[in-house]
Amino acid sequence: MPFQMYVSIMGEDRIAHFTMDANTGNLTPRDDIAVSGRPAPLTVDLQRRYLYVGRRGENRISGFRLNPKTGALSMLGTVQMKSDPCYLSTDRKGRFILSSYYEGGGVAVCATGDDGAPLSPPIEWLATGHGAHSIQTDRSNMFAFVPHIDGPKGPNMILQFKFNEKTGHLTPNSPPRVDQPPEVGPRHFCFHPNKDIVYFSNEQGCSVTSYNLDPAKGTLSPFQTVSTLPLDFHGKNNCAQIQISPSGRFLYAPNRGHNTIASFSIDSATGKLTPIEWTATEAVPRALSLAPNGNFLYVAGLQSGKLASYRIDQKSGRLQPLKIYPLGKEPMWVLITKLG
Repeated sequence: MPFQMYVSIMGEDRIAHFTMDANTGNLTPRDDIAVSGRPAPLTVDLQRRYLYVGRRGENRISGFRLNPKTGALSMLGTVQMKSDPCYLSTDRKGRFILSSYYEGGGVAVCATGDDGAPLSPPIEWLATGHGAHSIQTDRSNMFAFVPHIDGPKGPNMILQFKFNEKTGHLTPNSPPRVDQPPEVGPRHFCFHPNKDIVYFSNEQGCSVTSYNLDPAKGTLSPFQTVSTLPLDFHGKNNCAQIQISPSGRFLYAPNRGHNTIASFSIDSATGKLTPIEWTATEAVPRALSLAPNGNFLYVAGLQSGKLASYRIDQKSGRLQPLKIYPLGKEPMWVLITKLG
C-alpha cells in the first residue's frame, strides 16, 4: 500500500494530499483540502487514525479523520486557542493534543473525544516564554520537553515537564529547565528510536545538540554539539526542523540561508553525530519529512514553493536528488504516514 503525504500550503489555505510510491519515492497528487486561516503545523496520532492541523491565522486547531483506505480527510471538529499554534503533537496514547505557541509564549493541551475530535476548552495552558517552538512527550509518555529559541525576546532554554497521561496536565520537572549557551536557540527535536538520546536543532546556533535522556527522571544532559554548516560558510543562516531515520543511523536538518540539508551519521554505540555532507535544496527549506521506510527524504522550500525529493543511500546516508514537485505559496509542513 502506498504512503500518504500531506503538505500544508499556508499561503493558499489548503492541505495538498499525495500518495507516495514506497519503492520509487514518486508522488501522485490526490486532492486538496480547503483549510482557512493559514494552515501550518500537522501531526497524526500514533495509531494513524486522525490528522490535526494548526490554523495560525485563526488561532485554531482542527481535527480530521483519515480514511483508512484512501487517506482522504474528513473534518471532525475545531477548537479555538489563545494564540497561533506553531507546533502540534499527540501524546503516545493519542488521548491529548499538545501544542506550542511562538508568539503566545506558552504551551497548551487539548483532550480528544472518542471520535478523535479536539475538545474545548483546553485542559492546560501554561505561559512558558516567547519563542516556544515545539513540544513532545517521550516514549514512556511520562515527560515532555519544550524548547525556546533565542533572540530579543526568546529565553534560549528547554523546559522539562512531567506529563500525566491520564489527565493531560503538565507540571515542571526538577530541574525545570536546561539553560543554553548564548545564541543557541533550541527549536525542534527528535528521539532516537532505540536509545535514550534526544537530538535538538538549534535555530540561532545553526547546530544540533545531542542529549542523554534519563528515562527515570525525564531530564536531559548534553554531550555533543555539531554545526549544521560547512566550515567555509559565513553568511546568514538559521535552522528549522530535524528528523532521524527509523533505523537510528542517520539524522537530517535543513539550513535556511545556506539552503542545504545537513546529513549526519549516528554512532551505533555512543549516539554521537558525524557530518556526512551538505546537499543543495529548495530556497528556505523550512519543512522536511522522512518516509516511514527511511528510504526517501522530502524538503519543502518556503520561498520556492516547491518540494524536492531524495533517495537515501542506506549504507552512507547520502542523498540522491530525485524529482522536484510544484506545491504553491508558502508550504509550511510535510507529513508522511502509513494508513491504518
